[in-house]
Amino acid sequence: MLKGDLSELNRFQIAKRRHILSALANLSKFLGIYEDFQRLVRSYGLKWLNPKAEDLLISRMNKYETQGSVLAWNKTVKEELPCFSVFLDFIAISGLRCVEAVESYNLIIDLAEKGRLSEYYDQEKEVLRHFRFKQIFMRKSKKVFVSFIPKTMIEKVCGNKKITQDQITCRIKRKGLKPRFSDMREYFATYMTRFLSQPEIDFLQGRISGSVFMRNYFN
Repeated sequence: MLKGDLSELNRFQIAKRRHILSALANLSKFLGIYEDFQRLVRSYGLKWLNPKAEDLLISRMNKYETQGSVLAWNKTVKEELPCFSVFLDFIAISGLRCVEAVESYNLIIDLAEKGRLSEYYDQEKEVLRHFRFKQIFMRKSKKVFVSFIPKTMIEKVCGNKKITQDQITCRIKRKGLKPRFSDMREYFATYMTRFLSQPEIDFLQGRISGSVFMRNYFN
C-alpha cells in the first residue's frame, strides 16, 4: 500500500480480499493516508462488498460441476498419497478447518506419546475437547469447541507421524490436484443436516451466532 501497488490483491478470493482491504483501510486511517488509500482502491478497481447469498450458492454449484464430487477427490488423494489417508479420514469425520485438523491431529499424537490423551479425548463420550486448549483452538475469528470422533479413528491417528499443513498441501499440488479441504468441511455440514439441527452443526463447526439462544441457552 505504501508503494502505491495493490495489484497483488487481485489474486486473492473475494472473501479474503475483503478482509485484507478492511485491515488496510484501518491502517491507512491510523497513518493518516485514508484518502490516498481510497484513490488506490478505485484506480485498481477493487471492490469489497459482501457477495450476495445467491452468488455464493451458484458458485458452489458451479464448483461441483467443474471439479466433481469432493468424495471422489478424497479417494483420489488417498490413492495417490496413502501416507495421508488417516488424516483425510480424520478431516472428513471431524468437519474441521484444515489448520484446526492439523493442530488436533498433531495434538492427539503428542499427548498419546506422553500418556496424557485423556486430557483431550473423552473415551466414554468419544469427543475431542478442543475447548480445553484455548490457546490453540480459540483464535480471534475462528474457533472450534468439540468434535465427536470414534475411538477407532483416534487409535489410527495415534499410530501416525505429525504433519504440517504446508506439507500435505504441497504434496497434493505436486500430484496435479487442487487442495479441497474447505469443500470437505462444506460436505460435512451438508451431510449432518440429515441428523442434526442447524445450531448443533454450527456448534460443531465452531460458529456461535449472536442470538440469545446460542449465547445463553444452547448446551
